[in-house]
Amino acid sequence: MKQSPFTVAGLGNPGNRYEFTRHNVGFMFLDWLANRHREIFSANKHQGLSVRVNIGGRIVHLLKPQTYMNKSGISVAGYINYFGVDPTELLVVHDDIDLYPGRIKLVTGGGSGGHNGVRSIVKELGTPDFYRLKIGVGRPGDDDTHPEMDVDKYVLSDFSRDQQEQVQGRFADLEQGIAHLIYGDDSRAQTFLNAIK
Repeated sequence: MKQSPFTVAGLGNPGNRYEFTRHNVGFMFLDWLANRHREIFSANKHQGLSVRVNIGGRIVHLLKPQTYMNKSGISVAGYINYFGVDPTELLVVHDDIDLYPGRIKLVTGGGSGGHNGVRSIVKELGTPDFYRLKIGVGRPGDDDTHPEMDVDKYVLSDFSRDQQEQVQGRFADLEQGIAHLIYGDDSRAQTFLNAIK
């Protein structure tokens, strides 16, 4: 029986104006991962950009929905349904304001946590049973960063230089944790990723 491809969907908004915003940390990680594997994203017919990389000997599909955050599920559901990927073989990477910048949390199932991209994916897939890799971006006021700003504007603003370095400094560890996950050792992946401070 042919093994379906494990798929990692990083969430964000398309366009240069959003490139380095907190809401686009999922895109940032996938761009880093593709670049590390010397691969380039290309458009697909599911309203997204995608590429395949080899992680630990297994082909992994990387997907960046181009539908804007609130409609991420349209692209994600279309893509994984086309390739016959079970939602339990899907990892969604997204920002989380309840985690301090650079903190990581791997969970499976549950609610959307108020994240519109995750909510859209749950709606389009008809199930919450997929992995989510939350990357902390903090809240307005953390380290005196934009204390006056509403959350909606905060996540659509650029990282401070220190925060961006802090978050991007975790990316190599994220790949290592994902390697455990794609080989079915979700307990080890969770222990490894959730220990990242």
